[in-house]
Amino acid sequence: MAALWGGRFKSGSSDIFKAFNDSLPFDYVLAQQDIKGSIGWSKAIQKAGVLTVEEQQKMEQALLDLAEKVESGDVDFSEATAEDIHSWVESELIEVIGDTARKLHTGRSRNDQVSTDLRLWSREQTDVVLNMLKTCVQQLINLADNNKQHILPGYTHLQRAQPVRFAHWCMAYVEMLKRDISRLEDARKRMNQSPLGCGALAGTTYPIDRVELAHSLGFDGPCMNSLDAVSDRDYVLELLFAASTGMMHLSRFSEDLIFFNSGEANFITLGDQVTSGSSLMPQKKNPDALELIRGKCGRVYGSLQALLVTLKGLPLAYNKDMQEDKQGLFDALEQWLSCLVMAVEVVNSIELNSAECQKAARGGYANATELADYLVGKGVPFRTAHDITGSAVLYAINQGEPLESLRLDEFKQFSPLIEADVYPVLELEYLVDKRNILGGTGIEPVQKVIDSNRRQFGTANYVVRDAKLTDLRAIVKLVNYWSSREENLPRKEDDLIKSIRDFAVIEVNGQVCACAALYIYSTGLAEIRSLGVSINHQGKGYGQQLCQYLLGRAKEMALLKVFVLTRKPTFFEKLDFIPGDKDSLPEKVMKDCDLCPKQDNCDEEALMYNLSEHNLPQILGSIEVVES
Repeated sequence: MAALWGGRFKSGSSDIFKAFNDSLPFDYVLAQQDIKGSIGWSKAIQKAGVLTVEEQQKMEQALLDLAEKVESGDVDFSEATAEDIHSWVESELIEVIGDTARKLHTGRSRNDQVSTDLRLWSREQTDVVLNMLKTCVQQLINLADNNKQHILPGYTHLQRAQPVRFAHWCMAYVEMLKRDISRLEDARKRMNQSPLGCGALAGTTYPIDRVELAHSLGFDGPCMNSLDAVSDRDYVLELLFAASTGMMHLSRFSEDLIFFNSGEANFITLGDQVTSGSSLMPQKKNPDALELIRGKCGRVYGSLQALLVTLKGLPLAYNKDMQEDKQGLFDALEQWLSCLVMAVEVVNSIELNSAECQKAARGGYANATELADYLVGKGVPFRTAHDITGSAVLYAINQGEPLESLRLDEFKQFSPLIEADVYPVLELEYLVDKRNILGGTGIEPVQKVIDSNRRQFGTANYVVRDAKLTDLRAIVKLVNYWSSREENLPRKEDDLIKSIRDFAVIEVNGQVCACAALYIYSTGLAEIRSLGVSINHQGKGYGQQLCQYLLGRAKEMALLKVFVLTRKPTFFEKLDFIPGDKDSLPEKVMKDCDLCPKQDNCDEEALMYNLSEHNLPQILGSIEVVES
């Protein structure tokens, strides 16, 4: 197709220059934004007398049809010969409505057009990233809330320092992500100004109402200087800086978890869905998701540095160098978003090894500061107390004992002021909960911060629904996890595939976090089994919700009784199950007892639910709930 600027030239561009100059191979991403801006401009020039009402309406409909074509994927941009997305949209419009389309560019330049398109795209992508940041925050809050009783070592210089609650660690990253959210929201306000109507650099001679035009495109108002408007890329830099800072936070998060997951620390176990194996060493389980997040951080940094260097020497106003603003921005926000999605997947896969955490927290003499503070409480100057404690730690190291294991007579070698009341001071929970100040790692401030952030970030929607085959991976993981802890019977994957219709699941923000099955025996008796809730989503009533859902299903099927075999009868008694007799369940015993590792020493209790005695709500497809 002919270039938009060819009239002044005697000959066309060489193929080499055209390939070097054209931006359609990457700025096609802005197709919807260019169409949206063009519709807004068509309305503005219609009011300015350039188009008739009929011409504008015809043009708008053709642009809307083109937008639908792009949205449906019916356009192959790789086959197009246009210089850029603006040329492509105009050429497509000319093909549909003819010469009327040539009026669209009246009073407009590609300089204000591309800046408008890029601001519209940036605004939309900012909202997408903001939503994902908030989802990541919600999942970290859930992880913190469900693991606030667990304690692990805190580190400085990668040396064990003082113990902290795992929830306190989680909430540290919540604070970082909250700053990322604030930074993006702030950048969004500044980018939301419209350059359209500023022309190439000096404005337009047509009587365009730029305030109305800006508002019609969702901008807060127009840019106030035409020179600045067409050459400003501060909003791109701000997004790249926000992405770089956000990726730095995710990289630190990844580094912590890589260490926590290592054999040397063994504080957490990462799920199979976010790890991979070795082609040579069958024992390996590598934290590849986290390593890739850490690795992509440098890629995003590069985009920021590249644009800073590009812009630093540019005179006003527009220069072709600015074409280099897009690919780095597109890639940086794509990488940031994909890393946030993966971070949520990682958070939902974490299982805490609480015994290893506590063992490590007790090691490293993390209670040395408490001994020094104890001596200060006895009237010893802190610097003297520090020296005494250091000597006691050295002695304990030589004895191969933790401080709290030293006898009282051993303590008294270092200070006669040390009495038996020192031992409670050296306990792990005391060390942590003594930091009860705002922002500390004590249980009270940690819980307050969790509750405060829950209020700030609202609630997560969850759905109780019948299982689908695409839920199989999540169901297998849940069943295997709880059977490994002897809470459920093990189930083979092919058995779970065959019985997928028996299952119901709870889905939170697109993630299956709980499952249970209603199995019906040939006698018409039914059992709720394979009930499991992800360790990071416990304490929210999901287990009860699933049981109520399956009881409702049983009621619809006109079943009379549902039973469970459990080691946690109190849970089911709250749902009105009553104690029953295992001997009255021969079919169940014959079918499943051979699978049970405790078949010769069964400690499960049978409980029954009589459906005829209860009124249950009818189950219609699925139940969508907002958590309170």
